[in-house]
Amino acid sequence: METVRHHEAQILHKEEHLSSSAFITDIVIGMSDGLTVPFALAAGLSGAVDSNALIVTAGIAEIVAGSIAMGLGGFLAGQTEVEHYDSEQKREYWEVDNLREREIAETKEIFADMGVSEELQDKIVEDLAKDKDKWVEFMMKYELGLEKPDPNQARKSALTIGLSYIAGGLVPLLPYVFTNTPTQGLAWSAAMTLLCLFIFGYFKSKATGQAPVFGASKVTLIGAVAAAAAFGVAKLFD
Repeated sequence: METVRHHEAQILHKEEHLSSSAFITDIVIGMSDGLTVPFALAAGLSGAVDSNALIVTAGIAEIVAGSIAMGLGGFLAGQTEVEHYDSEQKREYWEVDNLREREIAETKEIFADMGVSEELQDKIVEDLAKDKDKWVEFMMKYELGLEKPDPNQARKSALTIGLSYIAGGLVPLLPYVFTNTPTQGLAWSAAMTLLCLFIFGYFKSKATGQAPVFGASKVTLIGAVAAAAAFGVAKLFD
């Protein structure tokens, strides 16, 4: 009983870890683009128009379109992962049923690579092959390197990415609501967005095991270059 509980705890821990990792990844995807793209758009418009209202309207339209597009992209990516896993799983079931000896040899080869003795390989494979579902699950993980995806992950990703994009996109637009000219709005927008990009980049780098200050500086620089390029192009064609 204790062994069973320990195994269940390991599964729950793995699932929580995978879910948390996917959640953080989705936030990073949505927030990084949400901070950068509307900021570059607002900066570009600041160099071409004289109305804060126009910049805010265009920015909100971009945030709506961008969040939907990003969310849909996350949904399709999640769906593709599930479909790919299901396709490979069906093929693996077919191989277990129709190419049994070859699958046994492949399973033994996996254990051999792990350093398991030949005598023990035969015993493990014999026991494993008694349960087709467990055998297929083992081959999916150790032969193909595929983890069973959460069937609800596509919807979760779409929602997380979309909301993160909106949250990030509102940051560079808010200063234009409370200032009188695009120049003033751009100054405050740049200060707020670059600060948020640095903070976001810092925690993102820390979560992914990178050097926090270097990662934060890199994210901030990308946002600044994008905005500067948009502003410069708008001025050039104005």
